[in-house]
Amino acid sequence: MDDVQVGNAFRAIRVRKRWRQEDLSTKAGVSRTMIVRIEHGQLGSVPLGTIRRVANALDARFDTVVRWQGGDLGRLINARHAALHEAMALLFASLVGWVAEPEVSFSIYGERGIIDVLAWNPARRILLVIELKTEFVDVNELMGSVDRKRRLAALIARERGWDPVAIGAWVVLPDNRTNRRALAAHETVLRAKFPVDGRRVRTWLRRPDGPLDALSFLPSVHAVGVRRDLAPVRRVNRPRAGGARARSPETKASDTWRTATSQP
Repeated sequence: MDDVQVGNAFRAIRVRKRWRQEDLSTKAGVSRTMIVRIEHGQLGSVPLGTIRRVANALDARFDTVVRWQGGDLGRLINARHAALHEAMALLFASLVGWVAEPEVSFSIYGERGIIDVLAWNPARRILLVIELKTEFVDVNELMGSVDRKRRLAALIARERGWDPVAIGAWVVLPDNRTNRRALAAHETVLRAKFPVDGRRVRTWLRRPDGPLDALSFLPSVHAVGVRRDLAPVRRVNRPRAGGARARSPETKASDTWRTATSQP
């Protein structure tokens, strides 16, 4: 959908609602000039946040798609997420007493979504909601999403015949400099929400003894075979004349994952 089609869609929804441009302007909290620009397909002169506010006012959803080499980037991003899933499957396969289900979808009281991994320890009747993120994007959205899934997890578990006495939440990210910088930038609020780090998670998984609120980076020992997919996108540097021989991408990725067992 190009800019003109987006503008036409917004206008069609507004007309269907029998709103004037002034009405939409008031509901979205933006100027009428912005409404006119959007409806005329002049999106290049409108901030993205403004477009989203107008879409929300219309009860619509505005999705952006980044394309590269003739296709969208969904497969590239999904490959990294799938690599996280594979690493978590290897982790739980090495643990005793856990059952882990990937991609658990739910629709409860109009709330829909997917829990990346739902893990159950029947001996201790503890349920663990695992949120897999390839990178930090929106910290507030992350915390809200985890809260919502944790709140609904008991109902989802009972559908499977599980009756938890405690429910934990664990946010897992690949270990790279970008994610570590993002954690450092929001460390106060994130650690208040998820106080347990990677080392204590591993101890808890071996002997779960109550609810968990954790955020950690994925240890390299559980990422064997998926390192390349989980390696961060790296800055391209111009080679220095006469410098040391550049390391291969595989070597760089390996070095990155050797640091992953450190405490986040």
